[in-house]
Amino acid sequence: MKGVVLAGGTGTRLYPVTLIVNKHFLPIYNKPMIYYPLSLIMLLKLRDVLLIVNPDDKKDFERLFGDGTKLGISIKYQIQEKPNGLAEGLVLAEEFIGDDNVCYMLGDNVFFGHNLVKILEEAKKDVEENGGAYVFGYSVKEPERFGVVEFDESGNVISIEEKPKNPKSNYAVVGMYFYDNEAVEIAKRVEPSDRGELEITSVNEEYLRRGRLKVKLLGRGFAWFDAGTHESFLEAGEFVATIEKKTGLMIGCIEEIAYRNGWIDREQLLELAKPLAKTDYGKYLIELAEGED
Repeated sequence: MKGVVLAGGTGTRLYPVTLIVNKHFLPIYNKPMIYYPLSLIMLLKLRDVLLIVNPDDKKDFERLFGDGTKLGISIKYQIQEKPNGLAEGLVLAEEFIGDDNVCYMLGDNVFFGHNLVKILEEAKKDVEENGGAYVFGYSVKEPERFGVVEFDESGNVISIEEKPKNPKSNYAVVGMYFYDNEAVEIAKRVEPSDRGELEITSVNEEYLRRGRLKVKLLGRGFAWFDAGTHESFLEAGEFVATIEKKTGLMIGCIEEIAYRNGWIDREQLLELAKPLAKTDYGKYLIELAEGED
């Protein structure tokens, strides 16, 4: 399985800030937004990653991550000329995905929860062994803003609808998806919606039609932020700050994950920490490395 993060778009919901800065570089508390979805891919021990980015931002992403070597992974970049919808990301990633399955993440989504990684590992394993699609639902107050999933009395998925005027449930499909290799061909056949976009919901609907879609609900023990609006962006930052201050542990720290995965050694971790030594982030990495003495 390979990892793909959609980090393009214009960030219009965060204007005027994103008129000059790509939203994925904005800080969710103490680290760029893009660190959070990338960290989940790394926690799944996926080392081949594609970032789908805007033409004007590619150099900045490369300056931030390079080719991923410093994290012990491989990062490649794919240009998205215009934001034509989430499903387009799968089409753009076709060559990168090749014959593999894919973990597809949205670059502005932040997740936290007990056993989150275990749940994602189960989804990854399910798709690798059985194929199909595996997505996640989360209860929200304004489901009309999202793709909404409907269940029958037995808990079976019976419909998915994009931004419905009259939602059939309060469960939104969140921005992380696990797909088998059929996803690219399905995405290629998606027709633009009334909004003129290639909707990821259309991909999920096709898997549902084929009887190959699984939806797991993330309950009370989980937090999900679609950090693409001013309000949710602020909420995500406050949430991360609270958790990190209470626990002394970081969320979305890609250097720590690379180190704990055994992809970089102590010396490499310290080298990554040096430019950050005056910050709490850098001190955290140094303490992590020195704690191994």
